[in-house]
Amino acid sequence: MTRYCGTFEAARLLGLSVGTVQSLVEQGKLEAWKTSGGHRRISVDSITQYLERQGKTLPSGDHEEESLRVLVVDDDLATLQVIQTAIEKWMLPIEVTCLPSAVKALLDIGQIKPHLLLTDLRMPGVDGFDLLRTLSGQPGFSSLVIVAMTALGPEEIEQHGGLPDTAVLAPKPMNLQWLHGFLSAMVAERRLRQRRSAPSEEITSD
Repeated sequence: MTRYCGTFEAARLLGLSVGTVQSLVEQGKLEAWKTSGGHRRISVDSITQYLERQGKTLPSGDHEEESLRVLVVDDDLATLQVIQTAIEKWMLPIEVTCLPSAVKALLDIGQIKPHLLLTDLRMPGVDGFDLLRTLSGQPGFSSLVIVAMTALGPEEIEQHGGLPDTAVLAPKPMNLQWLHGFLSAMVAERRLRQRRSAPSEEITSD
C-alpha cells in the first residue's frame, strides 16, 4: 500500500522547510495529491526517491515506523487549528489531517485511511452522527478508533441515535492534556505490536 504523509511530516523527513517542500511538489519533484479540504498528501516513496537522488536516506527508524494517521473533523476552524498545532508540537510519529465538514471527510477518508477519527458531533448539514453511521456499515473501517467530541449530554446523544459501542466520548472544548495521553498510548501500543510481529534475529556461531 502506498504511504502518504502531510507537508509538515515531509519537511521533517527531508530536513527542509515546509515552503521548500511545497515548491518541490509544484515542480513535480515530489508526488502528491490534495484532499477536498486543501491538505497536501505526499507520497513517502517519492520522498525516499528524492533523498536517494541527493545521496541521502530517510532518517533512521522512519523506514520501520509508520506514522499514526489521525483525521480530525470539525466545522469550527479554531478548534481544528488548536488540535493540529498541539499534535505537531508534541513531535509524536503522527500524521494529522483536519477537515471542516463530515462531507469532506467522507470524500477523503478512503484515501487518508486514518487509524483514529476525532470528530465533532454537531455540525451543519451532514453531522458527526451521520458520519459515524455511514462508516459503521463499511468493513474497511471496522478497526477505526473513534473519539467523538461534543458538548452534548448523554440524553441528547441518545436522541440523535447514540454512538458506536467502541467510540470514546470527549467533552468539548478538547482537553489537550487528555488527548496527548490518548495519542501517546496509541503510539506506544502500535510500537509494541510492531516489535512483537517483527521477525526475531537468529544468533549463529562460527
